[in-house]
Amino acid sequence: MSQYRRNYVRGGTFFFTVKLADPKSRLLVERIDLLREAYAYVQKRYPFETVAVCVLPNHIHAVWTLPDGDDDYSLRWKLLKRRFSDYFPHADSRSPSQLKRHEKGIWQRRFYEHTVFDDADLRRCVDYVYFNPVKHKLTANVRDWPFSSFHRDVARGLFPADWGGTYESAVMNLGE
Repeated sequence: MSQYRRNYVRGGTFFFTVKLADPKSRLLVERIDLLREAYAYVQKRYPFETVAVCVLPNHIHAVWTLPDGDDDYSLRWKLLKRRFSDYFPHADSRSPSQLKRHEKGIWQRRFYEHTVFDDADLRRCVDYVYFNPVKHKLTANVRDWPFSSFHRDVARGLFPADWGGTYESAVMNLGE
């Protein structure tokens, strides 16, 4: 069995990518109402600040800051994934491991985590989160993607509404 190393920093800020098991699925945007409910449910019970979040059809990118003295982002993602999954039946084909763990087969078990180490790194992570729908050619402009906290940050004056340009005009090297 693989040993995954996580960097747990109390009160830290982290970038996450959390994916569905089926890369062709559109479940997250088709049932955004249920995802929002699950997100709010977990956030109320185990508080964290959402620095940035963007929901794509089959994955989520998020930047969270945890409260001082708290480093348990894994619990939060586990509960969020479980709460969302509770609304759906089991996947048609589940592995013996998924059966043993009572998983529905909706989510990939693991998620990507990156500890944000300074303000420049934070800016790169937030830029990546917000530009991702354009990168995946889901929309022509960042402002046109409805499932993003980008709109909140525009209202707060943190970004201009036309930030990010278009896929064709982007000179960002955001990687994946």
